[in-house]
Amino acid sequence: MKKLTQFSAMFLATSIAFSSFSDDRFADAKVETVHVKGNIHMLTGPGGNIGVTVGEDGTLIIDDKYAPLGDKIEQALATLSDAKLRYVINTHYHGDHTGSNAHMHDKGATIFAHHNVRKRLANNQELTKADLPVVTYADGIKIHVNGDTLDIKHLPTGHTDGDSWIVFESANVVHTGDLFFKDRFPYIDKGAGGTVEGYINNVEMMLSHIDDSTKIIPGHGSLANKAELQAFVDMIKATNQEVQQRKSQGESVDEIIASGLDKKWASWSWQFITEEKWIKTLF
Repeated sequence: MKKLTQFSAMFLATSIAFSSFSDDRFADAKVETVHVKGNIHMLTGPGGNIGVTVGEDGTLIIDDKYAPLGDKIEQALATLSDAKLRYVINTHYHGDHTGSNAHMHDKGATIFAHHNVRKRLANNQELTKADLPVVTYADGIKIHVNGDTLDIKHLPTGHTDGDSWIVFESANVVHTGDLFFKDRFPYIDKGAGGTVEGYINNVEMMLSHIDDSTKIIPGHGSLANKAELQAFVDMIKATNQEVQQRKSQGESVDEIIASGLDKKWASWSWQFITEEKWIKTLF
């Protein structure tokens, strides 16, 4: 438990540090647009993917990356529409998804999130009132904008205790937040209420509500589809089963790390969640 708490604290510290870096740190960073469907787009670049809908009701974005990227996000949005930014939805509290909240608030946007997102951001003394969501919800909320209905649903005990995923009901597009790291081991923030079991349950719930034509904006990674989300949860279940079986046979976490997981999962390791960190999470 102590190691898990330390790991969670390390991730939070990293998120805060990235959120407070000077603009120079991101001077060469690019925020680029990817067309998803109709008037829906995705913004890529450092931090979590941003979902965007533009139209006569204004612009709505889902997440807003690191704090120093606020201007670059604005510039990318300007290439899509000259409509006013009206709404921001935070899928969870981590700084690579909420860092530009204050910037967007100052531009007149109303920020929505689960109750626990506001609570966790409010506990960060480095943030201001402008960083906090002003509309919060328990189970979910619907926003009717730009000819579609966005169904925002809270999914508990997955990545954190404040996760939401967003369904564009008419367009058949979803944004998963960090309940989907495409082709990568996910980060499960156990210090903030996340669990392996809950994470699996949440991904399987999302799978039950989409079809083969659904476009998926993941928290991290390229635009995806149902088959890729299925492969993601299959990986989690298979690696978890492997670790739990070896644990039940008396292997320590260090012994499992030393010999590693099945080689077919090697490509899922990445800079932040290496195979070692993933094994520790599962163990």
